[in-house]
Amino acid sequence: MDRGSRKHVLDWTERPEFCLELLQLVSPPVDARITARSRWMPRGYGARGEARLETFGPSVIPEADWAGLRRWWLAHERRANTPNWDIALACEIERRPGLTIVEAKANAPELSVGGKPSDVDASAASRENHERIGQAINEACTALQRISAKTAISHTSHYQLSNRIAFAWKLASVGVPTVLVYLGFLGDVGIADAGAPFVDDAHWKHVFAEYTHGVVPENLFETRIDCGAAPTWFLVRSRKIIEHSAPAMPR
Repeated sequence: MDRGSRKHVLDWTERPEFCLELLQLVSPPVDARITARSRWMPRGYGARGEARLETFGPSVIPEADWAGLRRWWLAHERRANTPNWDIALACEIERRPGLTIVEAKANAPELSVGGKPSDVDASAASRENHERIGQAINEACTALQRISAKTAISHTSHYQLSNRIAFAWKLASVGVPTVLVYLGFLGDVGIADAGAPFVDDAHWKHVFAEYTHGVVPENLFETRIDCGAAPTWFLVRSRKIIEHSAPAMPR
């Protein structure tokens, strides 16, 4: 049974007006448009798979170096993956093929502050991947520090946030205009057992600002960031839920 942000993503992407509603959320400040090439994942309950960019990307922007993106993140690709995305939408951004990628939350416990887990018994390949991911995030951090010196993304803390920021930066740096949206779903009282839901837009933005404090400076949000080959944006948005989550099943 889907609950929380996962349910709300599927409810929303099931709707025929989903694309238009998402692009309305990012504009302004982003000039983003739907085109004949626009595709998205997931597509509601009938096609519920989350997007991995190395597989979704080539189907929508074949000219980008998706294999290079995977190598940037992973030292050993066999049995390893890049992050999943709650929503990925291919669209036109500033009249170029680009991506809008969404990380969705419905309450504060969904915002993880932990670092990337490591296993002392992991294989050599797994340990090398762990190190490579840390290097990739550090590369993104160094680049963003040139824009805002207090950037402190890392694989040792706030890993979920850090890998999202790093991927958005990397995509833009290799020529794919990218909008990263942190989306708060509002008012799901059905998940009160797991944590108080976000009440309204102000509540969501307050919780998110506390979450990102000391990791991603405030001045990196809501602005066009020139990454060389293309721009990226980090946006914080909210929307009301379509339907409440069902109460948790008794154990």
